[in-house]
Parts: sequence; C-alpha cells; structure tokens
Amino acid sequence: MNSITIFKAKGLRGEIRVPGDKSISHRAVMLGSIAKGTTQVEGFLPGEDCVRTVNALRQMGVNITAPNPQELVIHGQGLRGLKPPANTIYVGNSGTSMRLLSGILAEQKFKSLMDGDASLRSRPMGRVITPLKEMGADVWAQREGKYPPLHFSPTAALNGVNYTSPIASAQVKSAILLAGLYAEGETKVTEPAKSRDHTERMFKQFGVPITIEDLAVSICGQADNALCGQNIIIPGDFSGAAFFMVAGLIVPNSEIVIKGVGINSTRTGLLEVLQQMGGEIELVNKNEQLAEPIADIYVRSSLLRGFSLPPEVVPRMIDEFPILCIAAALAEGTTTITGAKELRVKETDRICSMAEGLRKMGVKVEEFEDGMQIEGQQVLNGAKCRSHGDHRTAMSWAIAGLVAQGETEIANIDCIATSFPGFFDLLDSLKSKG
Repeated sequence: MNSITIFKAKGLRGEIRVPGDKSISHRAVMLGSIAKGTTQVEGFLPGEDCVRTVNALRQMGVNITAPNPQELVIHGQGLRGLKPPANTIYVGNSGTSMRLLSGILAEQKFKSLMDGDASLRSRPMGRVITPLKEMGADVWAQREGKYPPLHFSPTAALNGVNYTSPIASAQVKSAILLAGLYAEGETKVTEPAKSRDHTERMFKQFGVPITIEDLAVSICGQADNALCGQNIIIPGDFSGAAFFMVAGLIVPNSEIVIKGVGINSTRTGLLEVLQQMGGEIELVNKNEQLAEPIADIYVRSSLLRGFSLPPEVVPRMIDEFPILCIAAALAEGTTTITGAKELRVKETDRICSMAEGLRKMGVKVEEFEDGMQIEGQQVLNGAKCRSHGDHRTAMSWAIAGLVAQGETEIANIDCIATSFPGFFDLLDSLKSKG
C-alpha cells in the first residue's frame, strides 16, 4: 500500500499523450474475441482493469497475443466459440469487465463463476442481473441477490427484450446489447439520458446492424459468423486527459497540449463545464479515427468561476467528478453538483471521499445525497489524503497537491495502475524546472 508526497509546482509545460481509452479497450477485446477472424488493436490501455478482460477471454479459449503492451492480436472464436473456463473468472477491481462480460456469459452453454476483489464485491450488479434474467438468462448473485460473485448456468436460449433502464449507464446498456447478440428477436434498451456510446460505435465497426433512435438502441440476434475481425486504433483516454486539463488550468504559468484524445460527445461533459467556468481550453487538429472522433487538447492557466452543474450533464462526465471537485475548489465562488447519486456506488463513495479530502485541505463543502456544494478559494492547504482504493480519487489529490501550500501526502496509490500506469512519470515530465 504505497503512498506519495506531492509538492507545489511552479508551472506545467509541454506536449503529452495519455494512454488509450479504457472503455474502448475493454470493448475491443470482447468484440474481437467473439468475432470471426483476427482483430488487431493499437493503443490498448495496459492497465490492470483492461488486462483483467484480456485474461478472462484467454480463460475461455481465446488466443490473444501482445507484440507490445499497447498492441494486441486477437484470434476471434466466433459468437459461440468460447470454451468453459477451468477456474473462476477473476476480474479484480474492474466493474466494466464484470458487467459487460455478464452479457456474453449469459448465453454460453457452460457454467461459469465470475468474482472480483473486496471493492468490486460491494458494487451493485442487480442492475445487469435484472434485465438478463428478463431475457431468460440463468444468472444469480451470491451475496444478497445483487453482489458478486456471479454464477452463470447454461440456458436454452435468450429472448430479445424491450428494456427501459432506470439509470443512464453505458455498462448496463452494453451488457444487455452484448446479450442481445445471442438472443432471438430484437433487443431494445431505452435510457433516461444518453450514456457513452462506445459499444454502439464498435458494433457498427464489427458489422453488427444497430438502430439508434434518440435514447433507444436496438439490435437483433446474430448468426455465429456475423461479427468480422477488425483493425482498431484506440484514441487517448479522455478521462485520463481530464486530470491534465484541470492541472493546466489551476497551476499558474502552465501551457499543455494533450495529443490524440478521444472527444466522443458522450464523454466530453467535463470539457464543456470547464469552458463555461472560464477555462481556456481549445480542441485542435480534429480528426476521425475509425469510429471515434479525436483531437489535440490545448490548455493554459485560467481563472475559473463557480458553476451549477445541470443534472443532465452528469452521465457524460460521471468518471470526471473527482477532478471537477478539484477545479471547483480553486474557482471563484460556489460550485453546485446535483443529480450524481450514481457516484455513491463507484469504486468508492466518491461524494463522501472527495468531501472528506477537500475539508482536510481547508475547503468548505456541503454534501448532498446526490452531489455536493463547494466554496472555491485561492489557496489549498497540503494534507494527508486517502484514495480509498479509487484510482480517480488518488489522481485528483495528486493534481490538488500541485497548488497546495506545503506537502500533500496520498495514501494507497497502487490503485492508479488499474487505469493509468505511468501517471506520475507523465506528470513529472511537465513540471517546470526553473
């Protein structure tokens, strides 16, 4: 359980590239594994969470090689070519692995058991179990009917479902759509707000017909050889870039360019919010990289203003909440966040953990059930902050430490490896030496 001490920075300058998109990396491995033929992946994120997905599919007979950490060659087995795993499928801390793989395991003709670490065992899986059961899947959660481990037994066949999701969640939507590949008839998912759409984009790339109408997405069950192997280039992870965007805004004398970042509109809520707060951020060299839009993100030091976050924006920046809190703490005036109750059931209770750390740094915070209110101020005080085993919380305290007076010590930083190996090296490369 390692810790690190962060000191105030004089400025941040330079060009960087962040690792490949975490969400797209997971999906590329899953769809490549159940496609026919070979899928080559460039820009794969070799973080622990994505590697868990790779190892899970290897357990089910998929030959996946890695010429280098950011490149994969996947020899797909076809939609119904997976093999029974010899042991429990262990996905560590990866909620994406567990929820999305549930959609694939729901129709396999073999038994399987999927488990995770203590943190993942506390995260609700009923949100995917319920629709999968409606489709006819034989799946059950060992703890209270909604918490991992998850057990899957063979089922005769899945049936398409018209499911209205009570929450906007890309993981829930994706699990249902992946199960829909195996189901008889049409599977339709309708959300209360639009969540990130990487699964829909990748379905199209692999040749799966998909219909999108406003907040509804539908597909029909596919033949075994319907998905064809692809060459996939994964853009830089926007959620990873978010930490450097905020760092560039709040650290004086800073100017940063983050190269080749995915700017999918279902992910860029934080970008829009920071711009409305007065942040000088510009998208340059916009391009389309296969199914995903990309750009370089230019950021420079700015005076930020407090902002009231509309609840409808939350699904488009759910992972960026911790680092938004740091920006709000340095903004002039009050920032109010509501409609974010989902943050209570992430890797940790992010509302509680961020409020705790901000108070230690001298920030006035009022906590709500679905968000918080933060009183911005000019100076933060260095403090001992806890990650609570949450990678995004840990990285947010590292950015806060760059502008805090004195030392900021962050406990349990090992969790950062789940999504951003090399984070501190990249941050050090930007620090002004003069």
